[in-house]
Amino acid sequence: MSSTTTPDIDITVSRVVPADPQVVWDLLTDVSRMSDLSPENVESRWIDDQRGVGARFKGRNKLSWLSWSTVATVTAWEPGRTFAFEISPPSRSRWTYTLEAVPDGTLVTESMAKDDPQPAPIRLLQRLAGVTDRTAVLRDGMTTTLERLEDAVRTSG
Repeated sequence: MSSTTTPDIDITVSRVVPADPQVVWDLLTDVSRMSDLSPENVESRWIDDQRGVGARFKGRNKLSWLSWSTVATVTAWEPGRTFAFEISPPSRSRWTYTLEAVPDGTLVTESMAKDDPQPAPIRLLQRLAGVTDRTAVLRDGMTTTLERLEDAVRTSG
């Protein structure tokens, strides 16, 4: 499926976090803290000192006994507004965090889109790890990430 067609997976979750968008931005773009937020991420680190569009970071993830590494390239970097990155093959997914100031803090929207179906060997491994509905697992994980983001903001402030 090409990127001009409907995505194979397209998930969006939102949550109001009681903090200024810049505070939220600082937490989200500190990729070394992603394992504190995401239930699948074990570790993330910037590959070099570059930040902004084109910067890359490496992530290690785990789901049940299944673990894998990814390389992400930043595709949007608008401080206090948007942080987005694309994961290299075979995942080839796009992740976006948008931040909008609202009266109670910041409306954080996390989105993930994947245009191509996951390769059969990866789907088999996911099933062996107990995942029968990857979209539901991703949505639950994204919801947990935003809950943990809110907790992190509350405890750091």
